[in-house]
Amino acid sequence: MKIGTPLSPSATKVMLLGSGELGKEVVISLQRLGIEVIAVDRYENAPAHQVAHRSHVIDMTNKEQLEEIIMQEKPHYIVPEIEAINTAYLKEVEETQSIVIVPSVKAVQLTMNREGIRRLAAEDLKIPTSPYGFASNIEELKAIAKKVGFPCFIKPTMSSSGKGQSKINSAEEIDAAWTHAATAGRVNKGNVIVEGMIDFDYEITLLTVRAKNKNNTIETLFCEPIGHRQENGDYVESWQPQPMNKKALEKSQQIAKKITEALSGLGLFGVELFIKGDQVWFSEVSPRPHDTGMVTMATQRQSEFELHAKAILGLSVDTEMLTPGASAVIYGQHDSDGIVFAGINDALAEKGVDIRLFGKPTSFKKRRMGVVIASALNIEVAREKATNAAKRVKPIKN
Repeated sequence: MKIGTPLSPSATKVMLLGSGELGKEVVISLQRLGIEVIAVDRYENAPAHQVAHRSHVIDMTNKEQLEEIIMQEKPHYIVPEIEAINTAYLKEVEETQSIVIVPSVKAVQLTMNREGIRRLAAEDLKIPTSPYGFASNIEELKAIAKKVGFPCFIKPTMSSSGKGQSKINSAEEIDAAWTHAATAGRVNKGNVIVEGMIDFDYEITLLTVRAKNKNNTIETLFCEPIGHRQENGDYVESWQPQPMNKKALEKSQQIAKKITEALSGLGLFGVELFIKGDQVWFSEVSPRPHDTGMVTMATQRQSEFELHAKAILGLSVDTEMLTPGASAVIYGQHDSDGIVFAGINDALAEKGVDIRLFGKPTSFKKRRMGVVIASALNIEVAREKATNAAKRVKPIKN
């Protein structure tokens, strides 16, 4: 692998499609390797826009706009970071241009749509999952929910971070869940997945990296498992390592390896799994850094963002964990532009605590605006440090 000089004719160029807080850290990691980075999003001054060499604002679902910006910039790699992208055009790009879609067009198309990835896992690869079904109208939804049973979850097929998700306990809640999925999801495709509830002890994110080793062959590596707590489908805190018995960890790694090999390509994947005793069920996978994985900025020799950047470029990686740690989300608490954060010094007063403010131009009450990360001798102390520090940060309307 050869890397050129940014902002010169020899530059190695990476384009991010989606420029949120995870993309921002990927940009920083790529720039440390001398990569020229172009960040694209649907709104101005997105977090990754603020650190990239150049930025653009377009509708990434619009083929003409996407084509224009790709032909203008001529990147060597395209890294999709969100769901709202014209993946059919990316397939054209991969077939007709000398541009690598990260990790692969197959991975991007399948993981951007819950139906594609669930059918791959459960039906093609025979990986254990929760009971499920897909509905494209309210009548289908009622029939499938009855078959799957209550309680169950209704989710848009194209969404993330809990957007548009509902937990329903009876048939009377179906109409409201259908409307919520259509209006609050990332992309309204008019269909949903119905998932039955699994009785699990805990859930994990297993960060799985497909990277080239020193012999230039692709190998699959795993980070220590990350435990996390969610509210309404959105993560609020995470910790590493999540204690697991050996058999459950081995099964988790086998499932993660199977699904990521099927998706192919190079890069980091966030594989979400449910665990009960020795039993493991596949939930979801994202072909990019995971929000729960922000804890790795406190725990690992190379964070999930550094792992992704290196793997994309065909470089060797190191998944070693150095210390237990935890993360806790800072919400905006206000619907306002240009909010101000107080209490930062109080949050940083305890040893082992650090903070990342994402710089999002607009705040919403439940929008993730920052994260506290903390390290300690064990996850219990790290979690306490992170959650206490996050409470000390006070978003204020400007």
